[in-house]
Amino acid sequence: MKIGSWIFASAVTLAAEIGIAKAEDITIAVAGPMTGPVATIGEQIKRGAELAAEAINKSGGVDGKALKIAIFDDACEPKQAVAVANRIVSEGIKFVNGHACSGSSIPAAGVYAEAGVLMMSPASSAPKLTDDAAEKGWTTIMRLYGRDDAQGKFIGPWIRERFGSKRIAILHDKSAYGKGLADVVKSSLNKAGVQEVLYDGINPGDKDYRAVINRLRAEGVDVVYFGGYHTEAGLMKRQAADQNYKFQLITGDSIATPEFTSVAGPAGEGTIFTFPSDNRDSEAARKALEQFQQAGFAPEGFSLFSYATIQAIAAGIDEANSTDPRVVAKALRSGSVDTVLGPISFDEKGDIKEPKYNINVWKDGKYNKLAS
Repeated sequence: MKIGSWIFASAVTLAAEIGIAKAEDITIAVAGPMTGPVATIGEQIKRGAELAAEAINKSGGVDGKALKIAIFDDACEPKQAVAVANRIVSEGIKFVNGHACSGSSIPAAGVYAEAGVLMMSPASSAPKLTDDAAEKGWTTIMRLYGRDDAQGKFIGPWIRERFGSKRIAILHDKSAYGKGLADVVKSSLNKAGVQEVLYDGINPGDKDYRAVINRLRAEGVDVVYFGGYHTEAGLMKRQAADQNYKFQLITGDSIATPEFTSVAGPAGEGTIFTFPSDNRDSEAARKALEQFQQAGFAPEGFSLFSYATIQAIAAGIDEANSTDPRVVAKALRSGSVDTVLGPISFDEKGDIKEPKYNINVWKDGKYNKLAS
């Protein structure tokens, strides 16, 4: 391993010998936004993966082999994600927990597929990821997370029922994730006879959304569905409040991070969003939650999905009695695996079967399931 690569990956590995994995160890790369605007999501994925590997190793590892976690930063940027994927392949790593952002996972998937590496995303929800993989026959591209079309179809009827008579705007951040989610919600509402008064994209990374807010106010918008990340969502709510303009914000799963309220401030109160059903009260999650508590890290957002992804990859290796990624992917599709989220099974495309969602609301700096 080159010295530069060792410095990049080993500082955050669980290797017993200063970042150099022994031949009998199994290395899993964790690829996500460790820096940049959505670095909190990267931190969630990193912590979940590390604690899962720690628990598995304490229980004897996988067929007596220890799991080692190597962290790679793609900053949620497509070109950097491809560079990271090539680095992972060049280092001979066969398994990847990642990427997080759909815009990173989609271009990186081609690199992994060509090299026969098993990539399982704990957060990317754009249907294109596994749809394209299935079309191209890439069997090693999977995800342990629900798809945007499932999430959008879930929330669309609820918006129609609660806010169908209101003036609704649909915005997105032009990303694979954000636009894909917004488009599914728009389609769901339109089919139900609800027509939005405005559909548009915003520029991610901007610091001033007053022009967008002025347009929403001019259109008399009561409800905004936003497909995008927590930074832009929080800024829009805060800047609207500064202009004494209130609207009901409804968005997707990316704002399941306390950083949303840090950005939005008091204006974020009452923001509604969809997120996979919370499993933190289940018996399956109990031991993992104790680990998180001991580590002093709250397992919000994608933490448990990352934990479950490591568990699934380990279970697949064990079931296949092989570290060949193609054989492991086949084994994972043929049955179910026990995870911190409960039993998980995959369909032929590599998506989890029957994802379930809750509708959540931010209140007093925390999010909880919205009462019916």
